[in-house]
Amino acid sequence: MKNLFSLLLIVFTLPAAAKLNSAASMNIAPPDVHSFARPQEAVVTHLNLHLEADFSSQVLKGMASWSIQNLSGTDTIWFDTNGGLQVTRVTLDGAETPTSFVLHNAVPVLGRGLAVVITKNTKQVNIYYETSPGASALQWLSPQQTSGKHQPFLFTQSEAILARTWIPCQDGPGVRFSYEATIHCPAQLLALMSASDNPKALDPKGEYHFSQPKAIPSYLMALAIGNIEYAPISGRCGVYAEPDMVGKSAWEFADMEKMVEAAEQLYGPYAWGRYDVIVLPPSFPFGGMENPCLTFATPTVVAGDRSLVSLVAHELAHSWSGNLTTNATWDDFWLNEGFTVYFEQRIMEALYGRSYSEMLASLNLDGVKGTIKDFIDSGKAGDTHLKLDLKGRDPDDGMTDVAYIKGYSFLRLLEEKVGRPAWDEFLRNYFRDHAFQSITTEQFLDYLRNNLINQHHKELAGVNFKEWIYGDGLPADCPVPDAERFKLVEVEINRFLTKGLLPDTAKTNAWSTHEWLHFLTNLPPDLTTAQMQLLDGAYHFTASQNCEIEDAWFLLAVQHGYSKAYSAMETFLVTVGRRKFLTPLYKEMMKTPAGKAMAIDIYAKARPNYHYVAQQTMDEFVK
Repeated sequence: MKNLFSLLLIVFTLPAAAKLNSAASMNIAPPDVHSFARPQEAVVTHLNLHLEADFSSQVLKGMASWSIQNLSGTDTIWFDTNGGLQVTRVTLDGAETPTSFVLHNAVPVLGRGLAVVITKNTKQVNIYYETSPGASALQWLSPQQTSGKHQPFLFTQSEAILARTWIPCQDGPGVRFSYEATIHCPAQLLALMSASDNPKALDPKGEYHFSQPKAIPSYLMALAIGNIEYAPISGRCGVYAEPDMVGKSAWEFADMEKMVEAAEQLYGPYAWGRYDVIVLPPSFPFGGMENPCLTFATPTVVAGDRSLVSLVAHELAHSWSGNLTTNATWDDFWLNEGFTVYFEQRIMEALYGRSYSEMLASLNLDGVKGTIKDFIDSGKAGDTHLKLDLKGRDPDDGMTDVAYIKGYSFLRLLEEKVGRPAWDEFLRNYFRDHAFQSITTEQFLDYLRNNLINQHHKELAGVNFKEWIYGDGLPADCPVPDAERFKLVEVEINRFLTKGLLPDTAKTNAWSTHEWLHFLTNLPPDLTTAQMQLLDGAYHFTASQNCEIEDAWFLLAVQHGYSKAYSAMETFLVTVGRRKFLTPLYKEMMKTPAGKAMAIDIYAKARPNYHYVAQQTMDEFVK
């Protein structure tokens, strides 16, 4: 009984759970330190967007017409803007009655608040505006920067708070709205959005209409325009890509429908109609972005052997965790990604087996241990918490693998304690009960207490919830994956290091990308040039077309001064814009004078090809 009392005391005393839960029941967004909006006073509910994409001047211009609810009778509604977005005029309601507005002075990171005068009866605010060529969410690519080299390309990246650079909006994850959009673009280009009614062919007038009837937060607003073709996978799944990539991408992602079916069997019906993927040009800064109905994906996962499709499983899982049930603020980001990694692992296990998914979990755990050590060593232990405190900082600072993998580990621990049947029932109910809602960490813990802890108090008595959510690093009871296939890899590593014998080809022919990654990342720091040459000669790592393996090999090359790989590494860094790959390579080069000179030289060539998100990260340490 004492253990049970202690357990419930921890959960009951977590900050302000009751107050926040009552706010959620009223569908009112909690305070958000990363937004000027005041949705508790007046909140947006629907967007009607009209934009023209001008590739010559690299701007979007048009109107965002917002349906609103004036909850408090206020005379002002607040929006977020940034990135040089220019508001030319604002009108109210269908009559387009002119009204006054003020764009306030810029605040670092947050941009400029837009205050619009309304009445207590105002139902619609129409904002006429134009983006700037330097808008952070928008990457305008020349034909040479695309895969096909024939037509320009535009794509957006709105997460975390970059939507405000291309749409004046209430830019916080706690505010949800439906939308309709009309996009005008050059007639030879196809436009796509985060909606289920994306076109399959060009419109001769370059005019495209979209409807997203499900309420989403602003960070899931997405637009892509380019020389794009479509290939179907199933009745509700397909792939968009540039013409030279669409066939390869469709082959790579052939299991998309199976993934959707597996996800539905786990945690309930898919709520978004269609599930498509667009493979973007190489400068896309992330592995994927879970834009509803249309995942944005990096071409670096098109490896030619379907070995990296866990990314698709991850973005699909966001259709439940993140898109359906959303973190209310960026301090609660783990509720988005921790749940999604857990869900991704279950999808991968269902399709490819437990031994496969455990390899993914093991690689993830190894990675987050390094991240946590770096944070603690640099005096940033707070960044190893699940619940973050990002006030005064860019919310992008919180988007580390701590949220992903520590969050996953916490949920896996709960599963292991109560058993899968009970845990799966809890998750199904959690997604159902919070569908199209935003939730804070404290609200989740309150729900957890009422719907899992009370029913399984004996099994959960030893779990220190406060340590997991608000404590440094990984608690001692962090689950350890049982990656049996890696044990065989470690035998080959030992054989190579002690006897100088290369791994047995009969075994390596059956290795997946993940076994090779385990092999490369567990080689010691004192490899000789001769050993590097021997490995490269046998397995051609320098010439690999698998970006995960290339990145791991190039890191070894920098660490060991293996100059034969440097030319290929430079090509890789100039071509690929995925931040996950760029960061470790540039950081490693910056550790020595010769490496620093090389990093600065390569970055000068590569930076124009990177998205703003990647540029911001690399600018911090490549100088």
